[in-house]
Amino acid sequence: MKTDVFISGGGVGGLTLALKLAQRGVNVTVAERLTSKTPAYKGELLQPKSMQIFDGLGLFEEIEERSNEIKVLDMLELSSTLAVRDQSFLDYSVLPGKYNAAYMAHHEELKSILREAASQYPNFSYLGGTTVKKIDGNAAHLQKGKEKLEVQADYFIGAEGRASVTRKAMDIEIKQTTYNHHFLTVTFPRAENFRDGKIISTYNRFLGLFPLPDNQVRSVYLIPEGDYQELKEKPISHFHKLYTDLAPSIDGYVQQLQDWKKIQLMIPVMFHAPSYVKENKVIIGDAAHAVHPMAGEGMNMAIQDADVLGELLADMAESGKRSPENLHWFEKVRYKRAEHVIQLSHLSALAYSFPFRTVSYLRTRTVERMEEDPILHFKQMLNVSGLGMWKENVRDRFIQGGIMPVRRSRDLTSDTKELKYFTREEDYPWKVEGLL
Repeated sequence: MKTDVFISGGGVGGLTLALKLAQRGVNVTVAERLTSKTPAYKGELLQPKSMQIFDGLGLFEEIEERSNEIKVLDMLELSSTLAVRDQSFLDYSVLPGKYNAAYMAHHEELKSILREAASQYPNFSYLGGTTVKKIDGNAAHLQKGKEKLEVQADYFIGAEGRASVTRKAMDIEIKQTTYNHHFLTVTFPRAENFRDGKIISTYNRFLGLFPLPDNQVRSVYLIPEGDYQELKEKPISHFHKLYTDLAPSIDGYVQQLQDWKKIQLMIPVMFHAPSYVKENKVIIGDAAHAVHPMAGEGMNMAIQDADVLGELLADMAESGKRSPENLHWFEKVRYKRAEHVIQLSHLSALAYSFPFRTVSYLRTRTVERMEEDPILHFKQMLNVSGLGMWKENVRDRFIQGGIMPVRRSRDLTSDTKELKYFTREEDYPWKVEGLL
């Protein structure tokens, strides 16, 4: 087989890239190892930048229809007696413009939407149940059942996750950071009026609840590293109580979960590959960077990678400037942005990693002041959204720590905020005349 672009991995990132290329007339082939829905937990929280990208692909309305919109993250800090000690709200509506909400969508349904949209184009090929064994030179060697295949391509993209065959072919090594905690994650029914995200914590416990469509909610519960097997030996009622202690509103709903087998263990890690590009090979998503899963950043970063790389590859094909040297533009745009998100997520993880009352107090104070200070609030939501990047400075840190008072700035107008958004020229800098 021959194709212009070969993508190893048919997850959300790989399919977003494939759809973008197919829409621009580039021949693209995707190889995906799985033949059915994956039972493993995958990202489901779509941030505003992802929705902007899907809007550009003509999918905004369909995804919005099949998702639950989240406008507010309700942050509750409980005392040791489980009484509410503090409550803060992080509000997506501080983001001006159309893309001012997050959306919870079933991962497999999102993949289905992307694959179905790409399948409308004759230049898109999908090889399900196909494993990429190795990539060398200008060929990918695949296996489908007992059949061996070879695909020749101009460019090879690794979107196959942490154990990336493409990254191995590029001889890129990663250094992985682990954490002192794991997560239990499971979906169960919810009340119809439970629509916004909720994060509930004490000095030594953490529960995240993110409502999905169809009156379901995705939950993540933090446990110390190594406690999973011991927990599994307890009756399922013990698990129910862990949840209802922190969130009484889900009493009667979480109990509908009756089997420990439905509950998955999620082990967070962090790494950032030293480079994304080598010759005619590129890695995106979890193949390039793994991030602690505090706000669905992993999937959203993969979508953003796919958008920038798809635009670049399509422009290279259209202009006739097909040299792999031009792939450096992808890394130039995405590397610093990814590093910023990884570090923000890492700091958030550390804030919930240590079971000490002092840490709980500092965390509560930081979130409270983040809500009260309009600039801090906007910075937080902007950085999480993916729409732009505005780093915190020393004054911000002093305000968070209570050393300086919160600002009551009236200067942060919608126009001022939008100046912090990534522009089209910043997303696709090679489009500037003469660069590509």
